[in-house]
Formats: sequence, structure tokens, C-alpha cells
Amino acid sequence: MVTPVNPPPQHRTSPPHPSGATPAPSEAVRVRLLRLVYDDPRAAAEAAVRLTARQRTGVDPLPTEPTALAPGLLRALSRKIRTLPDDTRRLLLLAAADQHPVAAHAWLRATAAARLDTRPLEAAEAAGIAHVTAAGVVFRDDWTRIAAYEAASPADRREAHRLLARVLGGSSEAARRSWHRAAGALGPSRRLAAELRAAADRARAAGQPALAGVLAERAAALCPDPREQARLLARAAADAWHSGRPDRARRLASRTDTPALDGIFALRAGNAPEAFDALLTAAAHQQRPAEFVRLLALAADAAVYTGDLRRCHEACALAHRRGIPPPGILSGLAAAVEGDYEKAGDHLRATAGRHDPSTTPTPHAPGDTPALHLQVGMAALLLGDHTRAATATLRAAASARAGGTPATETQALEFRVYTDFWTGRTRVAEAAAQEALRQAYATGQDNGACHLQAALAMFAAVTGDEQACRERAAAARAHALARGLGLPAALAQWAQAFLDLAAGRFPAAAARLRALAGFGPGHGHRAIRHLAAPHYVEAAVRTGDTRVARAAHADYERWAGVVGSPDDLALSARCRALLAPGTEAVEHYRTALDLHARGTRDLERARTELLFASALRRLRHRAEARDRLHSALEAFESFGAPHCAAQARAELRALGAPVSAPAAGYPDALLTAQQLAVARMAAEGATNREIAGRLALSPRTVDHHLRGVFARLGIRSRIELVRLLDGPQGEATDNH
Repeated sequence: MVTPVNPPPQHRTSPPHPSGATPAPSEAVRVRLLRLVYDDPRAAAEAAVRLTARQRTGVDPLPTEPTALAPGLLRALSRKIRTLPDDTRRLLLLAAADQHPVAAHAWLRATAAARLDTRPLEAAEAAGIAHVTAAGVVFRDDWTRIAAYEAASPADRREAHRLLARVLGGSSEAARRSWHRAAGALGPSRRLAAELRAAADRARAAGQPALAGVLAERAAALCPDPREQARLLARAAADAWHSGRPDRARRLASRTDTPALDGIFALRAGNAPEAFDALLTAAAHQQRPAEFVRLLALAADAAVYTGDLRRCHEACALAHRRGIPPPGILSGLAAAVEGDYEKAGDHLRATAGRHDPSTTPTPHAPGDTPALHLQVGMAALLLGDHTRAATATLRAAASARAGGTPATETQALEFRVYTDFWTGRTRVAEAAAQEALRQAYATGQDNGACHLQAALAMFAAVTGDEQACRERAAAARAHALARGLGLPAALAQWAQAFLDLAAGRFPAAAARLRALAGFGPGHGHRAIRHLAAPHYVEAAVRTGDTRVARAAHADYERWAGVVGSPDDLALSARCRALLAPGTEAVEHYRTALDLHARGTRDLERARTELLFASALRRLRHRAEARDRLHSALEAFESFGAPHCAAQARAELRALGAPVSAPAAGYPDALLTAQQLAVARMAAEGATNREIAGRLALSPRTVDHHLRGVFARLGIRSRIELVRLLDGPQGEATDNH
């Protein structure tokens, strides 16, 4: 047997909470627990009180075996099943073995081969346990299926698996036949372990990591060689992680020494600074070039998430010692940290140019890997090429989905939301980020969830939802500071700064943006500081600190000149306009708007138009100022950015121009994406707690959103909300 390395803790009763009540699991744990118990409220209630304090906070993996999750429920269901006739129980056992964990769809063939009479299942139907269809047996629920299996003796289970193995034939059923043969074995078998390992390798190559993981885990259980068993456990753990079963992955990995897996777990769910060291160590000991490159690319991801970009030099040095070009964005980041923007731009363009954004992605084509597309997307984002970034991140997500790796899909969606945000598609981006957040929680990507919380804080800032912005930002920063995540910490800080800037709180905005200059894991982030530089210049100018504004603009202008992105050049011209006196600013603003016309950052284009109009008003160019303000106001209303729209209205009033009231009409024109989701669920009759569970929010936040919905729609009760959403406007909303 393999000697466990940091074995998972055995179940124990947690010490009582100081208040006398057991503290609730964290949101991420709650989502994963519900998934593990098949969304069964009975099992969830029992499992929740059995968790240790470390499991409730996500430090230790959750139990994954049904007997450890809800033994009381299983005992009750098993007692009911044992009251059935023997022939009925045998048929139910055969059906349960056929359905999980490897669905073979062979029950009908098995009953025919064994000449079993299926009429005894009438007793199961009468008891409400299961019923028969043309496709086979349908259990009342998953826990009844589990109980039908657990209620049988080990000998009866082995007999059921052997029968299923006998009727499975052909190459398409080879993996399932091997699994059932192994499940029917009495003890270790080198031959069966080798057969399962080969089947797992084929499943993995075919993009079926969930099946590969089950096969590899069974192979490890049967393998008599401790070293080979350790390798099989490592593969099973990696498969479980990629297929979105994080707790199973961590439990399997704890039984073997796998630095690469430790690095991945730390990167996506643990202490991110430790991830870089673990991944670099694993790469240094890796002899296969392809795996070496993959681990270095993951190390680059770790540097991006922590914000400690200086460590990219270490990864680049290791690649050069091996005579291999550093993969992905590593070289570009290393050069940027040294201030060599020209070299950084060349490296990033080489990475971003690895695919043609006009072509249609083909999953599993040579070179079509989620990691490659994600690196392309990140390089394109740094270069300000949002069209290419959108295509690459969508390809990464599609490739991950096709390959059965939801964990990787979630990471691709994290960076996809940036492109939707820049292009003014805030409602689309917010909805996508909420869905990605739920997926991140479910697949154990706690650090990815933190990144998405920060992104949602930014969307809340744009849509003027101050409480949601501050709550999301606080949650993101708390997790980021504990896990050494510079990227989400900086993004959350920027979100609050944008909220202050849009609301006219310029000193507060300047102070927050100044803090982004602090580097180090969990604090500032060079890339976010660069992206936020135009806002910093604006806030500094508004507070009279032109010296700081000029220094910030000088660095940004140098980068914009290197990458040549119309959007970056436009924002650099806007900064020059803010720093220029009187009439000199006008031409800079015109240059900025000309460049914006060739770019994609529509929200910033509208903000440039607002700033230009304000300058025109001060110069008494009233007619053009009025036209510019109306254009900006229309854009802000379409983006759902009320604070920015309020600034435009204030400028129009200063001109003495008539100002329209905020646009009314359909609910989706008045509500943010999250408010609309909350409103629809409330109109369907869901309680605040039920809505909170579905949207991964706290009940308090749901209550805040509902109050915001009522205020924006001018209503006072849920009854009015139902009428509004069920009426012509609600129908138009659904068809929008």
C-alpha cells in the first residue's frame, strides 16, 4: 500500500460554536455539498452538521462517500428496501450497479441473459421506490439508488457486477466492461489493474476525464505494486479535478506525493504564492517536454494571479536552461516587469497571434487546447485587442467543455468577462460572471470565484449598485488577502475607485487608485494598475495633483505607443487632454474620439465624450457641448450606468438645457442583470433564502436587491412585481 502523505482527516465531531450553534458552511462549501448529495435537502441537512470546522471553511476536503455524507438517511432507506422480496432486491441491486458510477445501460441485457423475471419489481413500484420503463429502472431519487446498492451484501454486489461485465461487448463498451470486471474482483489483480489503466488512458485521450478518473481509481485499488498504485492515484486525482470533482481529487492526492497537483490545487483553491514554487519545482523534475511547458504555463498563471510578476524571470530562466522557449505570456510579462515595453509587446504579439480569430474553432484539433487559447486571450487583453481576446477565451471555454473539464472552462470565463465589460456589454458580462461564479464554487475553484467576485464588484460599480459593489469587493479582498491573490484584490480596489470616480468622490477615488501601486501577493497588481491608469490620471487631475497625474500618464503613454491599440491610444490622448490647459485640450479630445471610433471600449468612449463636453462647456462652446452630452447620456443609459448618466445630466443642467428623466419602460431597461434575476425568482414565489441559494448570495444581499428593484420600478410589494413581470412589459422582457 502507498504510505499516505498528509492523509485527509477522519470524521470527528466539531467543537461547539461559542454561540451554541454550528456555524454555517462557507458559500463555496455549501454549493459543493449540495452537489455531492445530489441536491437532496435531507442528505444536505445531515451532511452539514457532520462537517468539521475545517471542512465548513473549505480548508479540508468534504467527504465524498455516501456512507460518510448521510449515513442516517441511508440506513432508513436501506431498512425500507430490505422489507422487499429477495427477487425484487436483486433486480434493484442490478439496476443500481448498472447506473453508477459508470453508467453501462446494460440492465435489460443482463436480466435477459440471466433469465431474470422482472415482475417482482411491481413490489418496488408499489412501495414508491422505483418503476420500470422501456429503458430500464428509474429510482425515486439518487439516494434510493445508493441505498439499493448499499443494502446488498458484498458477495451479491460482486455477482451483479460480473453479470453486467458478461453482457457488455464491443470496443465501445470495453471501458465499462473492464470496470465491472474489476468491481467483481475479490482482491488485488495486476492483470485487471493494467486493463483498467489502459482503459483510463483511452478515456482520457478521448476527452472523458470523469470516466478516466473512475477507472484509474479502481485500478489503484487493485494494483499490488505500491509505486504504480501511487502513479494511478495521481492520475485519478488529476482526472477528478479536471472533471469538476475537487473534494474527491484532494482526497486522492493526499494519498500520494504529487507536487504538480499540489501546485494546481494551491493556484485554484489554496495559497497562490505557494503554487508558483510547487509548479516550478514540478517542472524542474519533469523530463517530458510537453508536460514541462504545461507546468511553466501554469506557473505563469500563478504569477498573474498573485501579482508577483517578477518571478516570471525564474520560470524563463528554467526554460532557457532546458533550451525551450518560455511558453505563453511568460516572456512578455518578464520583459514588462523590467520596463522593456518594446520587447514585452513583441512577445505578447507572438503569443496573441497563434490563431486567426476569424476561423471557427475545432475542438480536439492539433494545438486546440484550453490552456493555449487562454494564454492567447490573456496576451490579447494585455495588448488591448478585445476582439481577439473574446474569441480566444470563448475558444478556451468551448475546448474545455468539449474535453469534459469544467474546472478549466471556469478559468476561461473569468477572463472572458473582461472583454464584455470593456465593450459596454455590462448586463451580458454580469450574467455570465454570475453563472461562472456558481460553476467556480461547484468545481472547487475558490480563487477563481474570488476573481469573479471582484469582476462582479466592477459591474456593480458601473451599474450604480453601491451596496453590491462594496459587498462584492469586500468579499473578494478578504479572500484575496488571505490567499495571496493580487489580481482580484487589485480589481476589487479598482471597482470601488470607479464607483467613487463615477459618483464624483474624486479624493477617495485617487486614494484607492494610488494603492494599486503597491505590489506583492494579495495587494496591488502591475497589470491592473496599468489598466486603471486613465482613471487615476482623471482622479489626480480632479484633486489638483497634476504632478502624479503626469507621471502616471507618462508610463501609460509609453505602453500605449508600443501596443498600438486604438483604445489605449485614445485613453492616452484623453489623459493628455485632461492635463492640457484651456483650448489645447480640445484637439487632444478630438484625437481621442477619433481613435475610440476604431476601438471597442464603448463605455470609455462615452466617458471621453462626457469629459470633452465638460471642457467645451467651460470654454463656452455650448452647442457642441450639448450634442456631446446627449450622445454620452444615451450611451450611459444603454449601458445601465446611472452614476455616469447623472454626471451627464448635471452638465446639461449647467448648460441650461432641458434634461429628460431617467429612462423608464421595461424592467430590463431599469434593472441590473442581478436585480432582474432576483426579481424574476421573487415573482415566481421563491423566498429570499431560496433566491440566495440559487444565486450564491447572502439573504441580506437578496433583500437589498429586492429593495432596489422596488425602488427602481416604483412598486411596494411582491404582488405588484408579479403583475409587472407577468404583464406586457414582462413579456417583452422575456423576449428581449
